[in-house]
Amino acid sequence: MSFKRIFLALLLPVLLVTAYFWVVLHWSYSSGERAGWIQKLSDKGWVCKTWEGELALVSMPGAQVEKFAFTAANDEVAAEIAKLMGRRVNLHYEERVGLPTSCFGDTRHFVTKVTVSADLSGLPGILAPAVPASAPR
Repeated sequence: MSFKRIFLALLLPVLLVTAYFWVVLHWSYSSGERAGWIQKLSDKGWVCKTWEGELALVSMPGAQVEKFAFTAANDEVAAEIAKLMGRRVNLHYEERVGLPTSCFGDTRHFVTKVTVSADLSGLPGILAPAVPASAPR
């Protein structure tokens, strides 16, 4: 067997694995938004450090809180999430499937952007900021 054939036989699996990882890291199965309050954000992992968090979704006062587990896409997004902790936010995420290990994140939902959400004035049990008497309604 020639050196060229051995080299090609070893190169082909490496190229296939590289192509697979590129596809699953750059292609999103779905994307969307979730609104709620950031409940937890932590930098986890022994070797591969990832930002993992939970968003508390509240549909009605008194109802059991549903949690949305997510992975922050990068350190800048994680810093923005940490800065907005305690405020109602919208998390923009992409769902990625097929990642073989938790080295990329513990969840399938990778947050790419965070924005401050609008006030919830008028909902029972929700405290809204006071409106000055002179302000137009």
